[in-house]
Amino acid sequence: MDAAPEIVIVPDPAALAETAARAIVDTALEAVAARGRFMLALAGGATPRTTYERLAAAPLRERMPWDRTFVFFGDERAVPPEHPDSNYGMADAALLSAVPIPPAQVFRIRGEADDPEAAAAEYARTLATAFGSRRGEVPRFDLVLLGLGVDGHTASLFPGSPVLKEVFRTVAAVHATAASIPQRLTLTLPVFNAAARVIFLVSGAEKAKVVKAALSDQAPALPAAMIRPTDGRLTWVLDRPAAALLPVAEAR
Repeated sequence: MDAAPEIVIVPDPAALAETAARAIVDTALEAVAARGRFMLALAGGATPRTTYERLAAAPLRERMPWDRTFVFFGDERAVPPEHPDSNYGMADAALLSAVPIPPAQVFRIRGEADDPEAAAAEYARTLATAFGSRRGEVPRFDLVLLGLGVDGHTASLFPGSPVLKEVFRTVAAVHATAASIPQRLTLTLPVFNAAARVIFLVSGAEKAKVVKAALSDQAPALPAAMIRPTDGRLTWVLDRPAAALLPVAEAR
């Protein structure tokens, strides 16, 4: 049974970044204490960037167990890593290049691959090897970070996409017609919903309407509303403009 989401409302984007970065550190330390390693899936987009920059700066940089941290990506665009729209490129510039994480513990999705289906299968094998998953077993991340699009998409799971019905594959190639870069690679719902913890990071008044829709009991078929960890913790960290249309009672 999936638990109801925790909703954390903070004043502004700076407070959102601070709250999220501290949550990453706390989750990392708990995971390392319990299992000896921290398995993290990063999100792309503008909102997570500030969180990554906060995590790469003192004092949080010194608290993170970088030598035990393994970094993956929730999705990637079909671009090379040096492209300005690369999720890996953004995370590397904001965080990974600024902290002492062993390069062998960062696993990027090959967005530049000529064959997206082959690249998806390759990343699925990478996940299985890194997690030690048996055939048919879904990897369990300690923490997945996600953003939210104004259309309700998260990672590269878009409304109406056939990938939303995926039950076997852990990674899929997708074509999102409305996106600026239509060809994407994404982890699938079974992976996100197997995570021990998922944190949505959402900022800005333009997201208020979709936040309200995604968190309503009668949520439409919005991909973000389909993220409900079956045996894990779900947290939405919202700044005040993004939370503007939520009932006050939801804030906690």
